[in-house]
This record gives sequence, C-alpha cells and structure tokens, in this order.
Amino acid sequence: MMVLGILTSPPLVAAQAIAERNILVMGDSLAAEYGLPRDKGWVKLLDREVNKPGDNTVGPIIFHNASISGETTSGGVKRLPEQLTQHKPYLVIIELGANDALRGLSLTATRDNLRTMIKAAQASGAKVLLLGMQIPPNYGADYTKKFKLLFQELGQETGCTTIGFFLEAIAANKDMFQADGLHPTVAAQPLLMQTVYAVLAPMITSVHPARQK
Repeated sequence: MMVLGILTSPPLVAAQAIAERNILVMGDSLAAEYGLPRDKGWVKLLDREVNKPGDNTVGPIIFHNASISGETTSGGVKRLPEQLTQHKPYLVIIELGANDALRGLSLTATRDNLRTMIKAAQASGAKVLLLGMQIPPNYGADYTKKFKLLFQELGQETGCTTIGFFLEAIAANKDMFQADGLHPTVAAQPLLMQTVYAVLAPMITSVHPARQK
C-alpha cells in the first residue's frame, strides 16, 4: 500500500500543477482576432505579458483561447462544459454579451446565460473574470443602461471579478477601430491587454504567490 502511494502521488501533484496553470478565454470576435493578423490580438499579448522572462517561477501559464467570432452568450453556455472538462482551468475569462445586445436579444436571457457560465466555472473550481461591455445609445436609453449594469450586477451576485467596460481605454478614439466601427485595430490591442492584465495579475498571484514581483 505504501509503495502504491509513493508511485501515484507525484503524477497527481503534477496534474494539479498543470491544471493550476490553465486559463480559459471564452469570448467573441473581440477576443478571436477578427480582422487582425494572427497572434496580434490582446489574448496573445496577454499570454506574452504574463509569461515574460523572469516572471514564470512556477512554470508557464497556459492560455486556451476558445473564442469564436459572432459568439453569443447562448453559444458560450453550450460550449463551456466541454472546455472546462478539456482544459480544467483555474481561471476563466468571459468576454461575451456584445453580440446579444447588437442583435437586440433579451437582457434576461443574456444575464441568465452569463450567470450559468460563471457558476459552472466556479463549480469546477475556477476563478472568473467577467469583461463588461457597453453599447451605443441608439439602442434605447433603457436597454443601454440595463445592459451596462448587467455585468456589475452579476459580479456582485456571483462574487466573480469584473471589469466594468472592457473597451473603455479606446472607446472615445475612432482611430482605434477598424472600418466597421466595431472591432479594435492592431494598435488598440496593447491597451486592451493592459486593461485585462491590471486585473488579471493579482488573480494569478493569489494562486501563485511566487510570481509576485
């Protein structure tokens, strides 16, 4: 019995260590590098920032970007269980909801879908970072206001970490958007990365104190 314990313990420890290095990103075109050269999006830049030389004392943090252009929260709900099973992340970044609003979908459904995703990730043992979005006022003052508050309210309800408005650093600068006026340019990606990194870094440190500078 003792021999079996000695033989099985190291693999179990190794598996746990690997799982605690996985970060899963569930997003839409804003995270899927829509209209950008490959590996120029904020998720890839975040990967490089987190894993820059001298900052990986516990080994590399592994980013799994499962984002899909055009994704809605309903699509995210359907895909998340498989992603959690496959990658076993200790941290999940959710960047969804914008496509729901642009299509005028039910705010109740959007809220319920995001809540389901957050709770599913938390139930798996993962921390959650929810990236809030806003929409133009032409969708109606009431809808616009409620959509903006939705992310903050979910953070308070579920205890997940939230960023109020993911695009805040670039929203007022039209030059930071592609011709469609919706998708950020290559030049905007470092600013988006820094927005997420400022909040993500302490979350990583809470699990891996050795990474603290």
